[in-house]
Amino acid sequence: MDVFQHINHARMVTLLEEARIPWLFYDERPTASMRAGCLVADLHVKYQGQLRHDEGPIEVTMSVDKVRAVDFVVSYEVRARGADPASKPAVVASTQLVSFDIDTQRPRRMTAEEKDYLSSFIRND
Repeated sequence: MDVFQHINHARMVTLLEEARIPWLFYDERPTASMRAGCLVADLHVKYQGQLRHDEGPIEVTMSVDKVRAVDFVVSYEVRARGADPASKPAVVASTQLVSFDIDTQRPRRMTAEEKDYLSSFIRND
């Protein structure tokens, strides 16, 4: 929490990561999740309202916006606990993630299963 009793920016980025990791990496389908590896290439966070520490736990809604050969974009909407899902989020964010081969330390093309897995999270609104 910062001096104004709002969630600190660095903590917000960590909260987004803590929501993203189990969502993308621990699916029961071992060939579908992104366990083979990926890295954050870009991050955008926009604050549209206040989030106070006493409004937690926060609720993070995630979706996939774009899936390409070696990267994809995850979008986030963050609201206070119990907020109407249709309400304006306090925070909107996105991360561009690049599929990565840990052994070679290079980007890699995603498998068809990985692309299908990610595409299942694209929102249709």
